[in-house]
Amino acid sequence: MGNAARCGIMRGVSDSRRSAALHVWPHRLPDAAVLPRRLAPRLPSRQPRRFGQAVALKAGRLGWEQSVVEPLQRFRCDALGDAAPGPPRVLVRVDEFPHARGFDPHGKFGTEAFRRFHAVLAEAGIPYLLAITPHVSRDYLDPETAERRPLDPGEIETMAGLPADRVVFGLHGADHRTRHANPRQHSELCGLSDDEAAARIDGARAIFDGLDLPTPVFVPPFNRFDAGQYPLLAERFAVVCGGPESVRLLGWQPTPVWQGEAAYLPSYAPLYGTSAEAAAGVQALIEGEANIWAPVTLHWGWELKDDFASLRRLCDLLQGIAADWTDFLAAVAATRE
Repeated sequence: MGNAARCGIMRGVSDSRRSAALHVWPHRLPDAAVLPRRLAPRLPSRQPRRFGQAVALKAGRLGWEQSVVEPLQRFRCDALGDAAPGPPRVLVRVDEFPHARGFDPHGKFGTEAFRRFHAVLAEAGIPYLLAITPHVSRDYLDPETAERRPLDPGEIETMAGLPADRVVFGLHGADHRTRHANPRQHSELCGLSDDEAAARIDGARAIFDGLDLPTPVFVPPFNRFDAGQYPLLAERFAVVCGGPESVRLLGWQPTPVWQGEAAYLPSYAPLYGTSAEAAAGVQALIEGEANIWAPVTLHWGWELKDDFASLRRLCDLLQGIAADWTDFLAAVAATRE
């Protein structure tokens, strides 16, 4: 067996053990605890299998409740006994600011609309992760339109005030502009070489570092990046997020799960969607006493349709169970070794 193969096996064991520890944190992982295969980290599968998994996900044959929640509850019960049940630890992620359609900062998806969205969560005391970009494209869905603008003073001022309300930032690419016109292939990163992707990410992150806005998490635009780009993301971020679109590129993955140098945190329906859709998923977790990390992904622009009425109802459910992202990052740091 070659060195590369040995390293792969060793990494797999390490990732599985670290993932198990993350699932029971802040409790100590019992020495005999074994993570079920369906909850173990998986290397990206071949394209036909990933496509089949994406189809199964859409058809409901592969999903959040049966493929993550139920086996995870059984694992926690075996590992922790009576300490396993409890309220879910909901990790709220919000995409994206500035809005991808926010080239005009005073338009429908401009800064003032986002401030109204944030006020709802802040008044309810809900911490969240905000995916941010340092540039705004004029037309983010047109790969031929290269024009973009930097952040304006109002956007910078808004971001600077958010950490006081327990908001953590995730880098959401450089400008959220797709490189591919086909909607099934929308991505800012897919097709770039490692050097090109790294330069784009490092340049974007440096802008936020200069504004004293750290971004320990990566939220891929359109939830898409090449599987081969994962290592360069994991080298730079403590957590790499994903979503339903990620399955075609990385395959079905449990959540959260250690993959190499970062924790991978994809979000799946019903927790990925509108506030109304997410509320049903959160309610089921509460009723099932599923004391697990549960990643909810919202798009604040989607919540404008009912003037945040559904968001307010979701916030009522999240009272006391919305986890602070600094706590999740602490759990990631604690289980790294």
